[in-house]
Amino acid sequence: MKIGVIGGGLTGLVAANRLVQEHEVDLFEKMPYLGGCLSSYSINDYWIERYYHHCFSGDSSLFALIAEMGLTDKLEWKTGTTGYFANNKIYPLNTPLEILLYPELSLIEKVKLARLTFEAKKTDLRTLDNIPADQYIMEHLGKNTYSSFFEPLLKSKFGERRKEVSAAWLLSRIAIRSHRGVSGERLGYINGGFHQLIDTLEKSVVSKDGVIHKQNPISSVSYRNGAWQANGTEYDAIISTIAPQELERIGGPVLPRIPYQGAACMTLALEREVTEGIYWLNMKDEAPYGAVVAHTNFIPFGRYGEHIVYLASYFSGTVPSHLDTKMLEDFYTRFSVTRDEVHWYKMAIDPWAGPVYTTGYRTLIPAYEQKGLFMAGMFSPTNYPERSMEGSIRAGSEVADCISMRSTHART
Repeated sequence: MKIGVIGGGLTGLVAANRLVQEHEVDLFEKMPYLGGCLSSYSINDYWIERYYHHCFSGDSSLFALIAEMGLTDKLEWKTGTTGYFANNKIYPLNTPLEILLYPELSLIEKVKLARLTFEAKKTDLRTLDNIPADQYIMEHLGKNTYSSFFEPLLKSKFGERRKEVSAAWLLSRIAIRSHRGVSGERLGYINGGFHQLIDTLEKSVVSKDGVIHKQNPISSVSYRNGAWQANGTEYDAIISTIAPQELERIGGPVLPRIPYQGAACMTLALEREVTEGIYWLNMKDEAPYGAVVAHTNFIPFGRYGEHIVYLASYFSGTVPSHLDTKMLEDFYTRFSVTRDEVHWYKMAIDPWAGPVYTTGYRTLIPAYEQKGLFMAGMFSPTNYPERSMEGSIRAGSEVADCISMRSTHART
């Protein structure tokens, strides 16, 4: 079969790599680089992801792919610490003592929060799909726990759309992050950067005679004479990994509208450390970014020779005007950083960074096959109720299996 893949992110590369062994595969990526939200910058003599990344101990499909690509010896485990920036002060929230000393919650509220964290792992998330996260937390833990603890988390991930997010996503998030030690959370990273996973996938596809077209966007798809075409070329099967509404815009099937959001992520290299040793700092105070992610409080500073920090922001529609300037100015002031302490900074913007898991989202998830065209990505069942590298890899593998089964049936 001749197969076209739209999008060179993790899902597209995984699907292409699975299918290229038995089929003719063309992969199209609009950017000059592969990886999508897992792409990286090459800075001086190191690589750093455009958007902060780590993995979790339960990411079995990711670990299998890392092993297949010969990178297992580079997978390492570090402690990721967390905290909140509230009332112009940094509060670490890792050890039992730090949590007890956090002034924004009472002792009773902390006990209720601990109980919810324990129970999250046993909760049937399907029952929470239609319940707003804020409503769920306020009913179970109170308004103060929501505003002082959970709203900053929702804000850092979903920005202005945080009140639309379902409790299913939030409880899933709590369950994933409940595997903690007494000093922080055990998180994984590939020594040298996740770009190595993208690079080895690319090499694997090309080595099996797959063709990867970078800076070559698909501007139209159409169904003619019983077959789908992409940019006028006919394929036996097409896999689209872009947002369903973007596929619809260029001629794909009309489906229920999945809510999406954009991401604006600024990466800075600094002369010194500014978050008091904390890796992930959620902003309770109002700021033009929802979280400060200090990469070199997670991965050793010595690998880079400078302190790497991300400023994470999400938006709906178009990116806010002058957001980069607003981010910088706020960061300089809030963390007492001078301009000459910043070695460099870069802004990454993706208007289709990922779905927003609003109430009722489960009913919007499309099947892998839609009118003979295949779709997989951030919007797939494997990425609900938590989007992740794990979910994207599973989506790529499962959609490849769908096509392989169709090919087998056709031959028999």
